[in-house]
Amino acid sequence: MFQQALRAGDLDAIRRCPKADLHNHGWAGANPAAVATILGKTFAPLARKLVSMAEMHAWAAAHFGNPDPKLRPRLFEAAFVRAAEDGLVRYEIGDDVWAITLDGSAGNVTDILKRAHERGAPSVEWIPQLGMSRHCRIEDIRRWMEPFLELRFYRTLDLSGDEFAQPIENFKPLYRLAQANGLRLKAHVGEWGDADSVRRAVEELDLDEVQHGLAAADSPSVLRFLADHRIRLNLCPTSNLMLGRVESLSSHPIRKLFDAGVRVTVNTDDMAMFGQSVSHEFLNLFKAGCLNESELDQIRENGLSD
Repeated sequence: MFQQALRAGDLDAIRRCPKADLHNHGWAGANPAAVATILGKTFAPLARKLVSMAEMHAWAAAHFGNPDPKLRPRLFEAAFVRAAEDGLVRYEIGDDVWAITLDGSAGNVTDILKRAHERGAPSVEWIPQLGMSRHCRIEDIRRWMEPFLELRFYRTLDLSGDEFAQPIENFKPLYRLAQANGLRLKAHVGEWGDADSVRRAVEELDLDEVQHGLAAADSPSVLRFLADHRIRLNLCPTSNLMLGRVESLSSHPIRKLFDAGVRVTVNTDDMAMFGQSVSHEFLNLFKAGCLNESELDQIRENGLSD
């Protein structure tokens, strides 16, 4: 059914097929129109290519601003609604551990997410994720993180932000702590950095998955390493295109990664910014001639289990 829907260019039929979104950022995973309504703003998704993380953050600041913390429950609920509307059966979403400074406690942050899931997409398998920012001090992150770990509720850990903010090795104690608490380990790497940075992050942090990691396609040895160790790369094609990390969808490194035997998935990153659902992402790759329907079906299935 999925392959037939791709060949027909039938977005609604693609939406009816089971899919996962394993790489997105909190409430920014909501539909742009829903975010605009909740924030009382008028804006359209990003319509021009950017060239840096700084430019991306400037766009987000101009369009999203600094939302009132009281709106966070509605924004997260909208993200879950989007997941259900797009036919997701697995949805990995959470909040950065620094959110404890906004909502008072790890329990409060978690309750907001639980209620959003119950109201927005109760039938969707939710994979609760803890996020960390490379911009924060290690001692602060640990102080914020520990109360979340004590809840024994979260299933994955992710690190995002400027890849060059501080050495990846600095985060090793935090990852060992998360690993000891049974979390699946992920990190943003190889979006702006090089192939060697991907391998180094996997080895230093003992990662199970990499968010982005597209730079790995530049190194045959890193490709072999990722394939041999079954490291999954959760890619976001439109994000990569609009942030200037790839020239076109037709030449996206997902092709090279797939051919090298690396497990890859297709995800949204920030739908509120890029305006593309998982269903759109699959159809866009097919129309661009990057991958055929059978290959995209295999990639879809890669996201349906760990």
